[in-house]
Amino acid sequence: MTLDIEFVRAQFPAFAEPALQGQAFFENAGGSYTCRPVIDRLTRFYHQRKVQPYSPYEASRLGGEEMDAARRRLAEIMGVATEELSFGPSTTQNTYVLAQAFGQMLHAGDAIVVTNQDHEANSGPWRRLAERGVEVREWQINPDTGHLPVEGLEAVLDSRVKLVCFPHCSNVVGEINPVAEICALAKSAGAYSCVDGVSYAPHGIPNVRALGPDIYLFSSYKTYGPHQGIMTVRRELGERLPNQAHYFNSDCLYKRLTPAGPDHAQIAACAGMADYVDLVYNHHCAAKVSPQQRGEVVHDLLRNHEIALLQPVLDYLSEKNSVRLLGPATAEIKAPTVAVVAQEPGEMLASELAKRGIMAGGGDFYGVRCLEAQGVDPAHGALRVSFVHYTSKDEVDRLLNALEQVL
Repeated sequence: MTLDIEFVRAQFPAFAEPALQGQAFFENAGGSYTCRPVIDRLTRFYHQRKVQPYSPYEASRLGGEEMDAARRRLAEIMGVATEELSFGPSTTQNTYVLAQAFGQMLHAGDAIVVTNQDHEANSGPWRRLAERGVEVREWQINPDTGHLPVEGLEAVLDSRVKLVCFPHCSNVVGEINPVAEICALAKSAGAYSCVDGVSYAPHGIPNVRALGPDIYLFSSYKTYGPHQGIMTVRRELGERLPNQAHYFNSDCLYKRLTPAGPDHAQIAACAGMADYVDLVYNHHCAAKVSPQQRGEVVHDLLRNHEIALLQPVLDYLSEKNSVRLLGPATAEIKAPTVAVVAQEPGEMLASELAKRGIMAGGGDFYGVRCLEAQGVDPAHGALRVSFVHYTSKDEVDRLLNALEQVL
């Protein structure tokens, strides 16, 4: 199947906004446009149901049902139990709370593994556990390619390691890591696995159960939704970790790791992400299948479209002598998150692209360790162009023309 790009773009009101006309959006790794079903649900909640949920009166009952539907439907797509999925104010905050819980559970002398490929949100909180006597081991990338070699994990993995934290893909390098293989390796050593999926989930919500991590995190605001963090924690681990919420909520799995009061409206609006998956599936397919199967079909539709658009960009940049492409030049193993380093600072290049109608980003993207490991000065930074499935071939052509002028 081929993705119907016109149908897809019609589901995103941003493409009809006069203020955005004439511009091509290539900073999707920082946050995507929001799809119409999410906006509609958020608007309805604020208009009709902005009350304390789960009370017996109608507005409250309906608000609670919408929140429950968001959790259930996203869990179905991801292949996890409903109670294993929880919402938080951001993935950064969810990771911080997780780190506090692990800090209470681990003992001095226990070890965890982190990478220098990560966004700092999935590195910094774990590294701070060293203050509690936990040994922090760094699984390092190849400084020339940015690749995270599995054999590098094998070299630091032993019976003392209790947790392995790594990204599904880096927000700088973009290479898609072999999650299932890494999680299986961690499990064989008796360690839990925590996967930062923030940079991957926008390209297709994954089947988490099939991948095998104990923890999987991503951000809904980068996945066409509102600003929330979504986290799945395997039941066995979730029940073992010390409760971080009110003591009387300790027997509710999805509340144990969310100490703050939830944003009711945004959680309810997250059901619009599942609505969008259904819309895309039903437009392209007639077969009646499970939510998880719909998610897998849509995942592949989105990725195939992205791969076709990404390869010309990688070909162009890898042949450009004036820049250094970070990460692989093969679209099949890379998310469409493309960072390059040039003589000019990344922010300067992004400013030049903006003058030509290209919305892109420049800087370190909170991947300071990743840049430094590849010999890049974070203060100089990289230019990053990133897109998702609603990007059109015409926009990619405009990007390439603008890059030719700027670089």
